Amino acid sequence: MSFTEQANQIFNRVIADYHLTDDVNTPIKNPYQKDTIEYSLYLKCWIDTVQWHYEDIIRDPHIDPIEALALKRRIDRSNQDRTDLVEEIDSYFRQFYSDVVPGPGARLNTESPAWAVDRLSILALKIYHMQEQVDRKDADAEHIARCKAKLNVLLEQQKDLSLAIDQLLEDISAGRKYMKVYRQMKMYNDPTTNPILYKK
Repeated sequence: MSFTEQANQIFNRVIADYHLTDDVNTPIKNPYQKDTIEYSLYLKCWIDTVQWHYEDIIRDPHIDPIEALALKRRIDRSNQDRTDLVEEIDSYFRQFYSDVVPGPGARLNTESPAWAVDRLSILALKIYHMQEQVDRKDADAEHIARCKAKLNVLLEQQKDLSLAIDQLLEDISAGRKYMKVYRQMKMYNDPTTNPILYKK
């Protein structure tokens, strides 16, 4: 089984597990052993899935402003958790391929493996929720057809992105490409670099 076949299976399991309750407050029950890539992939997609639903909720035009602000804070924390976990997954790849000596013509990829995996996780969510739209009984035929066309594009994207990630990992393992881990260094979450925070 390729890396992305495994990842996509885990992402689908996460999304199914979340929708057993479909509640953003549901505690995560990660079935994988801690400190494994499977554990990290499950956690990654769980964060993405909960945040997907945060983003739905906050767009309610009738949401109470106090609740909206509290939810915005949760989204901010979720975004930071997501970024931290992507960096953790990249550190896993860096360690996994640490014995590989890049060839003389090795090139750097435009994005790291984990940021590509991040997109793959989001794509699994798009596919799940677009399928929901295709299956709706209360929508008209035009809506169903439009969503079906979008779903087909998403499925093709998933296939292409999965292949690209597997090829990237093959290139890294063969020394044809090399990777670096860059921290995001988000300044607005840091009280020492956000002027709104440190000027107070």
